[in-house]
Amino acid sequence: MKPWLGQEETEALADVVRSGCLTQGRKVREFESTFAAAQGVRFAVATSSCTTALHLALVVAGIGPGDEVVVPSLSAIATANAVTYVGARPVFCDIDPATGNVTAETVHAALTLDTRAVIVVDQAGVPVDLDSIRDLCNRHEITVIEDAACAAGSLYRGRPVGVGADVAVWSFHPDHILTTGEGGMLTTRRADWAARARALRGHSSNLALVDKDLSVPPREVCLEVGFDYQMTDLQAAIGICQLRRLPEMVERRRRIAGIYAGALSGLKGLRFVTDPPYGTTNFQSLWVEVLPDFPATREALLGELAEAGVTARRGPYAVHRQPAYRWRDTGNARLQYSERLSDRTLVLPVFHELDTASINRVINAIRNTAHRVGM
Repeated sequence: MKPWLGQEETEALADVVRSGCLTQGRKVREFESTFAAAQGVRFAVATSSCTTALHLALVVAGIGPGDEVVVPSLSAIATANAVTYVGARPVFCDIDPATGNVTAETVHAALTLDTRAVIVVDQAGVPVDLDSIRDLCNRHEITVIEDAACAAGSLYRGRPVGVGADVAVWSFHPDHILTTGEGGMLTTRRADWAARARALRGHSSNLALVDKDLSVPPREVCLEVGFDYQMTDLQAAIGICQLRRLPEMVERRRRIAGIYAGALSGLKGLRFVTDPPYGTTNFQSLWVEVLPDFPATREALLGELAEAGVTARRGPYAVHRQPAYRWRDTGNARLQYSERLSDRTLVLPVFHELDTASINRVINAIRNTAHRVGM
């Protein structure tokens, strides 16, 4: 991954520096409003990272000690970590091997009497099939949180992902399609949750909610124990520029993914992630499953790509296998597909400025591996 940054971001940063207001201020408010409009939601709250946004989402949803939260095992470990931050217990569920996402069936298998929330993830930007999960959770009065860290620009049934969740969170890490260097966002249609998240990110100080340009600010009052999860105006300035480029970035990544899939379609034993029937992916990551009938193992293919000067990496890992979660609470769920994709997938280079020669180098390295090892 390589972020697409240019002169526009440079000038936006210089403007903020000249303004003298570097911390959370006007640019953050502008980024929040433009992001909310782009995603079709009422409220957006900028944060220091997606993990801190997810932590705030759980807090405002009232999740705490004694509660259980269903999460996919095939995800960044931050998804489960945020649950532990509030004293709740993550319960891992399996995924659909075609999309890498949870389904209503895999979520249902992990539900218990103590389940208070479900976190669904748009894995690698592939939209999760949210409607059936919402139906299930609504029947049991369970909050649905969408971890859309990778999914800016992805669509679910013609609308931006995240709209149908009670609350959604987003990442602007440099590995993701839209970056602010570091940073995150919480979006929700609930005014009370948005207001509390805004307060909590700034130590719950009333000063975090007032205009910094006031000549005489009010006396500071902190109503509850809060956090230091604020975004800077420097980050927000980059984000505003990036958001304008988002449609172009998504279109370019989809074109590159199509080139890879078309050029390698004749090779037996490789399965490329594709659009699900209910939506379109931004191809934040292009993961490929190396099936048993491919001539080389995933590890061997990664080695061959490295020898050819191609930086690829393993796909998402199964969190329930990590030492931090060795107790492996899965309810009654089996995690066979999470383990399968964890063991078999790799991620190919796909970023806006990837040129034709580089794309062909990747394609040729994979073809050469298949032909040489398969002989």
